[in-house]
Amino acid sequence: MQPNMRALQQMQNRMAKIQEELAETTVSADAGGGMVTVEVTGLQELRGIKINPEAVDPDDVETLEDLLVVAVNEAMEKAKELASQKFGALTGGMRIPGMF
Repeated sequence: MQPNMRALQQMQNRMAKIQEELAETTVSADAGGGMVTVEVTGLQELRGIKINPEAVDPDDVETLEDLLVVAVNEAMEKAKELASQKFGALTGGMRIPGMF
């Protein structure tokens, strides 16, 4: 029983370290050829949005909104993939629901 508890505690420690790394790691994605760039952490927290002034057209706000949605979704997907890679190494590729 004791070795199992020790192994579980080691895994929890590694998970905490991975979460810290993900919180400090950022990924970015852009849309419209760089007109909109979004940055998120590996924990999928939005860190920043940069909009090229050329993308701002008061007569066409819908295009800017679409670019933002595309960039945010792509950045979030990259963050999920990053988390999956890091946690996958810990779990031996086994998918644990709610983990990533």
